[in-house]
Amino acid sequence: MASRHQSLNEDLNCPLCLEIFTDPVTLDCGHSFCRSCIACTQSWEKKERNACPECRTVFSKRTMRCNWVLARMVQKVRQLNLAPKETERRLYCEEHQEELKLFCETDKKLMCVVCRDAREHRHHSFKPIVEAVQIYKDEMNSSLASLTQRKTAALEAEVKQKQKISQVKEQVDSQQNHITAEFAKMHQSLTDREQCVIRELRQREEEILQPMKKSLGEIQGKLASIQQKIAELQKQMETDALTFLQVKR
Repeated sequence: MASRHQSLNEDLNCPLCLEIFTDPVTLDCGHSFCRSCIACTQSWEKKERNACPECRTVFSKRTMRCNWVLARMVQKVRQLNLAPKETERRLYCEEHQEELKLFCETDKKLMCVVCRDAREHRHHSFKPIVEAVQIYKDEMNSSLASLTQRKTAALEAEVKQKQKISQVKEQVDSQQNHITAEFAKMHQSLTDREQCVIRELRQREEEILQPMKKSLGEIQGKLASIQQKIAELQKQMETDALTFLQVKR
């Protein structure tokens, strides 16, 4: 039902302003326009040989007939609320004070129907604003889809890279623990070797010192004997002459 209403509205749109007809008039070629739209076109107002903006048929006389049938249809559509809402924000041309209803694809600007017929825009390409908006929205949706795919790929790459970084850290930590354990073993081995060498050294020391200590003991024993004899002799020498001779004898 909505599509039928939309199709009906499109059939009742003026080819110039692209809005539902207001005071529709028909030219000799059969094409209909809003009276204000056809009156404002330069080709109709300022030239003796006027042409239809739709089919470019040239007329020698300026003839516009009110299309009562079309006007009644428009009135009924308006009463049935099938016409587009007119409460939307509208923009107007600063130069011609006409509503901006066209988009110039060449200049990438919004224009009114009077701008479209100007000499500088004669060979330019125009589209209705709604159609131009839809085209650019489609392009933006395509770009958005592409960016979404790139974002997804980037997120996947980020996850993979984080996993790789985590794996490298785990490998380094594992290798560090292994190195620490190996060096601890080496330290223990060196400590054990150190203790063994020290014990061997002490054992060798004892083997060397034992005979030397024995010899020292013998020397010290002889020395004590000699000192004892010296003391006895000194004692004898300190006695009186009679006693000394008696002991000596």
